[in-house]
Amino acid sequence: MKKYQRMHLIFIRQYIKQIMEYKVDFVVGVLGVFLTQGLNLLFLNVLFQHIPSLEGWTFQEIAFIYGFSLIPKGLDHLFFDNLWALGQRLVRKGEFDKYLTRPINPLFHILVETFQIDALGELLVGGLLLGTTVSSIAWTLPKFLIFLVCIPFATLIYTSLKIATASIAFWTKQSGAMIYIFYMFNDFAKYPISIYNSLLRWLISFIVPFAYTAYYPASYFLQDKDGFFNIGGLILISLVFFVISLKLWDRGLDAYESAGS
Repeated sequence: MKKYQRMHLIFIRQYIKQIMEYKVDFVVGVLGVFLTQGLNLLFLNVLFQHIPSLEGWTFQEIAFIYGFSLIPKGLDHLFFDNLWALGQRLVRKGEFDKYLTRPINPLFHILVETFQIDALGELLVGGLLLGTTVSSIAWTLPKFLIFLVCIPFATLIYTSLKIATASIAFWTKQSGAMIYIFYMFNDFAKYPISIYNSLLRWLISFIVPFAYTAYYPASYFLQDKDGFFNIGGLILISLVFFVISLKLWDRGLDAYESAGS
């Protein structure tokens, strides 16, 4: 375990050195993410100037859900975004072979090979939103500890879904479009799912479970609603999807044939 932790830090340092050679691209990337999220929040602000609440949710509550959603999304984006490369080109161009010739786990290698520092824009916006809305929550020490526990499990949902959809490339040579389709469902997690129809609520709760990355845990913190379902469900679903994603990865790896063979 310590070996992999050291290797992860080495990969991060090397990638940061590469990024610092292109400082303008880095700044533009962070600002781009920051502005995108800012425009979404501006839209919400304009909307709430005309209506007092949305399905019973106030602007401050929705801002908390929105901010909460950006933290696991940003962490996954920051550390594990290289899975997009697997789905888009590594298998199709035969570049995946190099990961099989090195003395480390190929999934670990792909996960930590890059460090998407423009994700700091998402984390910054998420942190600012949480910082300005947490005052509406009656915090206790247990609730704060539960909040800290929720973040890695919510991040695991993002990473698991990307591992699963990226692994399909082992059979189809590329799966970038599928990753994109699944990933776009995360936009629904930024808002209360009560505003959606029952089919969509079910879909983003149990098939593409992004609702557990924000709405369900946020409901517990905002309204003290059903901690067993909202928090226990997050932990259970994240672990189940992680196991499924690893099984799919292993099966795909067994089926892998080099594009150059």
